[in-house]
Amino acid sequence: MSLPEDDLIQPFTMETSGLHGRLVRLGPALDAPLRAHDYPQSVAILLGEAMALVAGLSGGMKFEGTFSMQVRGDGPVKLMVADVASDGSIRGYADIAGPAMGASIPQLLGAGRLVFTVDQGPDTERYQGIVEIKGNNLADCVQHYFRQSSQFSAGVVLACRRDKAGQWRGGALVLQRLPEEEDQNAADGMEDAWRNAIALMGSCRAEELCDPQLSAHDLLFRLFHEDGVRVYAAKPLVFACKCSRARMQAAVAMLSAREIEEMTIDRKITVTCQFCNAERVFDPALLARAS
Repeated sequence: MSLPEDDLIQPFTMETSGLHGRLVRLGPALDAPLRAHDYPQSVAILLGEAMALVAGLSGGMKFEGTFSMQVRGDGPVKLMVADVASDGSIRGYADIAGPAMGASIPQLLGAGRLVFTVDQGPDTERYQGIVEIKGNNLADCVQHYFRQSSQFSAGVVLACRRDKAGQWRGGALVLQRLPEEEDQNAADGMEDAWRNAIALMGSCRAEELCDPQLSAHDLLFRLFHEDGVRVYAAKPLVFACKCSRARMQAAVAMLSAREIEEMTIDRKITVTCQFCNAERVFDPALLARAS
């Protein structure tokens, strides 16, 4: 059962500057997908940060569908995916191609690209933002992405760690601002407020972001009370995988006869979900008759 400060997106604003942001807390919604896979610790931490990040960014968007982040690289982690739906369901996985040596982005992902996608269904146009992977950690990469954007700037702090009981926990603090005001005095004032807020964000420690006993309200007050921080209704998050036996069967049925033959072991085809690690077994003879 979730504790009161688990699995949520807490929106907030600063009354003196108008800056707005989100604080994300992940407990069981993060522990479930990380525990389902035997990821190396450095990969689990990176994926946990990615899931906290997409939750934090999604909280500042209006959409009905799925917001996702996909990272493709030429390092040991060749693919990492994290997504969150507008109903609060969240999931993620990492595809590892080799030994994960080290914990930095260059060591884990190598060279590649970061892709953000908003998918609101088949009858709408998908929005995508793409940028090269650049930075020593995931927060660096996303801040590099926003520096390429003229829409707004963003400050990001991410954390993922195990608690004393061995459960995975994660958190994110995301702060955003719109382009500068045309009035120079207003622009200068906003720049000062932004620099001050970023400095205060930088003082937030990983243990604070991941501590369920420290409420989201108390943490935000601790960081930004001098700026008159105001909180709004929190949005709950829950780990939910979209896999099903019917979907897996449909995917296998689309394969060629040769591919199905290569997947068949002891007259069975075993399909494993990348997100939740659930296995489903199919009879190739029955699949052939169904098709």
